[in-house]
Parts: sequence; C-alpha cells; structure tokens
Amino acid sequence: MSPSDHESGSLPPPQDPARRRFLSATAVAGLAGAGLSLGLAACKKSDTAGAAGPAVAASGKVDYSKYEVPPGQLDTYYSFSSGGHSGEVRIYGMPSGRLFKRIPVFNMDCLVGWGVTNESKAILGTRPDGSPKYTTGDTHHVHPSYTNGTYDGQHIFVNDKIHGRLARIRLDTMECDKITELPNVQGFHGVFPDKRDPVDAKINHTTRVFCGMEFHTPQPNDGRDMDDPKKYFCLFTCVDAQTMEPRWQVKVDGNMDLVATSYDGKLACSNQYNTEGGVHYEDMMSAERDSCVFFHIARIEEAVRQGKTFTIGTSKVPVVDGTQAANSDPKTALTCYVPVPKNPHGVNASPDGKYYACSGKLSPTATLIDHALVLQWFDGQLKTPRDTVVAEPEIGLGPLHTAFDGRGNAYTTLFLDSQIVKWNLEAAKKAFQGDKTAQAVVDRIDVQYQPGHGFTSMGETREADGKFFLSDNKFSKDRFLPVGPLHPESSQLIDISGDKMVLVADHSVYSEPHDSIIVRRDIIKTRQIYDLSDFPNATTKVQDCRLERQGKKVTIHLTSQAPAYGLREWKVKKGDEVTIILTNIDKVEDLTHGFAIPKYNINFIVNPQETKSVTFIADKPGVYWCYCTNFCHALHLEMRSRMMVEA
Repeated sequence: MSPSDHESGSLPPPQDPARRRFLSATAVAGLAGAGLSLGLAACKKSDTAGAAGPAVAASGKVDYSKYEVPPGQLDTYYSFSSGGHSGEVRIYGMPSGRLFKRIPVFNMDCLVGWGVTNESKAILGTRPDGSPKYTTGDTHHVHPSYTNGTYDGQHIFVNDKIHGRLARIRLDTMECDKITELPNVQGFHGVFPDKRDPVDAKINHTTRVFCGMEFHTPQPNDGRDMDDPKKYFCLFTCVDAQTMEPRWQVKVDGNMDLVATSYDGKLACSNQYNTEGGVHYEDMMSAERDSCVFFHIARIEEAVRQGKTFTIGTSKVPVVDGTQAANSDPKTALTCYVPVPKNPHGVNASPDGKYYACSGKLSPTATLIDHALVLQWFDGQLKTPRDTVVAEPEIGLGPLHTAFDGRGNAYTTLFLDSQIVKWNLEAAKKAFQGDKTAQAVVDRIDVQYQPGHGFTSMGETREADGKFFLSDNKFSKDRFLPVGPLHPESSQLIDISGDKMVLVADHSVYSEPHDSIIVRRDIIKTRQIYDLSDFPNATTKVQDCRLERQGKKVTIHLTSQAPAYGLREWKVKKGDEVTIILTNIDKVEDLTHGFAIPKYNINFIVNPQETKSVTFIADKPGVYWCYCTNFCHALHLEMRSRMMVEA
C-alpha cells in the first residue's frame, strides 16, 4: 500500500488516535443505548510508552530489529492460541509472530484428515450411522498442565463453548488425544487445570481440570420447567486430567465466565454475571454487583466421598449443592461468593499465589481478592465475603483480562479505552486503605483496537518473567491490507521489561482467537517421529502388504515409503466396506506422506512411523488413483496406487 492511499483519503491513517477514541465512544454509546446505567468514569490517560525501555533509543524511536527473529534462528517462546469458532488451536512463535501449526480439535480438517480417519473419529465422537456427532466447535481458553506451579510440557486443555466439551492436546505431538462432553452443561467457557494437588504430598502435578458453565438451563434440560427461570442453574465441573472423565459437579447461583486456580491446590474460582438468574437481557442487570465464586476443593471432595450428593437426569456424575442458600455457614461452606462490580469479565491468579484480579467490565475498576483472606472466611474468621477484597483501583473503561509480570505489577486490557493499563498491586492496596498518595496506575499504552484477552510471558505460572505482553485486539480496521468484510484481528506484542510499555510488533491473526498462553521454548519437548510399537495395527514391512476379505468387509494393509505405496493396485467389489490401514515406514524426520482417493472424500496424512486408517463403502465402480498429497520425494507425483472397484 503506497503512502498516497492514505493521503488521498481512501484509507484512514494506520495509527489514528481519533479513530481509536471514536471506537470507544461508539461502544459506550451502544451500551448506554441498551438502557444500562453503567456509572463509568473515564480515567486520565498518560502518554503512551516511549520515554524508556530496553528497545527505545535516545531519540525516542523504537529499535524494532531487537524483536526480529532472523532466518535460521528460533523464537524464544511458543504461543498457544485458541482458534475461536474455527474449533482449532494455533501455535505461533514469539516474538516473530510466525504461525507454525493449526491443531484441529473440534473441527474437521482435510489437511491432516482430522474427522476423516477412524482414529480421529473415535476421539471426536460419531452418531450410530458413523457420521460426526458435531462438526462445529468454539475454542476459547487454552491452558497447559502444571507441575509445582509451572508448565510441565505434557498437555494443553481447551474448551468447546458450543457443545460443552473439554479436549486434551499432547504437547509431544501437538495433537488432540481425548475429548469429553460434560453432562448437563451449555456455554462451557472458562477452564483451568489445578497447579498442584495437596491431597497427597507425593503429587505435585495437574490431576484435575476445572470447568465453568455460562448458560444456565433447567436441570435436567429435557423439556420440563422451560418457563420457570427459578429451576435454571449452572454447574461447575471437575474433570480428571488423566482419564478425562468428570469427577464431580457443583450447583451454583449465577452464570460463570472464566476460571482460575490457586497455587496451593486449595481453591478454584470463577467470575460471575447474572447473579439475578434472569433469562432476558434486562433481567440480568438489576443487581448492583455480581460475584466471584470460590470453591473449597477439599470440602467438596469430602462431601462427594460422604455421598452428600445428587444426580441430574441420566448423568451419574455426583453433584453437590454450592448455592448461597445452602452454604450460609462459612465453617462448613463449599463455596464463597465474593461481591464484585457488575458484569466482571475475567479472573486471574497472581504468580506469587496471593491474589486474584477480577475485572469490572461495566465498572472502571479491577477488584483484588486476597487468597489468604478467602481461606480465613472459610474458617469463619471474617464477617462477610466482601472482607476478602483488598484493593479496587479505578483503571479505565471496559477492563477485561489481567496478566502479571512477576514483579508486583498487573496488566489489564481496557476494551472501551483501547488500552493496556499497568497497575501496581501494593500501591492499589495502599490506596484502598486510604493512602491518598498511593498511585495504583503506573503506565498506559494504546492498542489498535478494543483489546479482549491479554497475556504475559509465563504469566500464569510461578515463573512469570515480565518480558512480553500480548494484546489480542478484536478489531484491526486500518492496520493491515484490506481483505474484504471479514477483517483479520490484531495481535500486538508489547515489551514490558522496562518501566514503560513499548509496542514492538503487529501480528495479524485469523478470526477469532480468544486466549493465548506464552510458554518458554525449553519447556516443550516434541517427538520428531512416532514409534511403530504404539500402533498394534501397523504394517511394518512392504512384503506384509495385503488385501484381506471377510464377506463384504475388505481390509487393505498398506505401507508408504518414498516414493511408493506397498501395493501397486488392489481390487474390491461394489458395495464392499473397505478399511485401509496405512503405515508410514519412513524413519526420516519431516517425511510425511498423504493418501487421497478421488470421488471418495478420503484424504489424510501419516507422519514417519505412524499408522492411520479410514473406512468407507466402495459404491462407485471404476479405477481410482490413490495418490500422495504431501510432497515427499522427487518422484512424488508418481507415488500412486490403483483402487479398482468391480461392478
């Protein structure tokens, strides 16, 4: 795009502050037009970063070359990002922003054959006729497994908001290996693994994954009580990280949004809206405050052991009552509802394990809740749950998500102000205690535009390193070349290592990511080839390739080794149920083969030393060339075999 494009007025300037302010004003007007009395107060904006920082020269200009990754060099971090309603998870390098891989999870993917192969269908789930149970998904939050408060490189867990499913991804292969559908759940939004398990001193790794539920429904949701909102409620679910089966559920008041867990394994929590229990928009806005609900894990699991549970519908998962009415005595309570400003969006635990930051969204504040005080409330030492709040600084319009740098500072996305605000936890506490000299907010920086989620490098662990903040912005507008009505989104990298934040890179991302986790590269240990011993149906030698028939069922045992398949051709009959089991016997790293059959909707890949299979009905007589879809050899085009279907 030439400078004349902007000068002629065909496009607005790429960093037009007036445009950012217009977007904020429009958003506020939209909320006001909906009849909401928000009580929003704009905070005074300081200058954007640039006066200091490791990449800022004496002239005030940023030395962007310090954030480039030259050809042949590796990124410092992996960034794992949800793919939103694409149903996938994406892997980027940081700081380069290069896209490395798209991991199919809840979506069909014709590149790798996810949803085509028998192995992937078994994970995704099918209907009795063999068709996919679901072909859509909505990934929101990605969180790795932990050992003693930091990532262990074993797994990533991700939710499907649409269909109430939890998926697990192996980090050694970067592939999904398990999907579980949560019972009686709609709008599964927040998810977070435990960071350690104190029940057994020998266990210090993730054993449980906690799942929130956003859309309250009649329980059981089988057609009864549809017109009685008093019968609607949500369930908080604990899933076993190893078996991926639900352990227990908690009945709660209100709708849950995001989830956070403590570093000592004692608490999990979720920010909530619609504590009124309304089913219409206006009914969800009457209360002055909503809540952040805390779950006392040990007490819940003891109640489950004692059988103080019930079940819902056909589900056999034990449910305990975590409503406020059933938990009025703190000394026996399973839950604690901490009042916070209206419609909070996001709750995050600080790396030192002391605090939870819960943002206001419809209040210009962030609420800081003390972990130790929540435990004291459960012990009956505090009068009210609100006594657990130790700070509530005014930080700006539309605060959403908070991340931490490990140096006592928090970074919160301001959706309406299109800013990231940096605020100090201790200063915020002092101001809350009445110290008028304490200034919680220490810096601001503009982003383009409307940031949703934000993340710091290693910020969800005890090893938060305070180097980078990544702002995922919902609108890009004039930031990139126009590509039609559906714009890419803007992911902006900010250096937070100095006193002032410095914007150092713009990365375009395909719509619509929700959450990312930035992980040091040394934590991730991937396999370069598979192990044939992991596949009991593998064909390990070319001479073992064969066709086996049992009535109308035909099995083709096949190998691939550049540049040929183990069988030059095979014959089947019209109406046969054909299963092709393909093993890649090449042992060379990165030597992947594909396998496609024209007109039969078959296409998948097999990586080195891997086996996959497909099953279909041979219903079209004729000759069909099976060919390799993944470039593998100088004779790649000749890598073919014939399937001949006899009439």
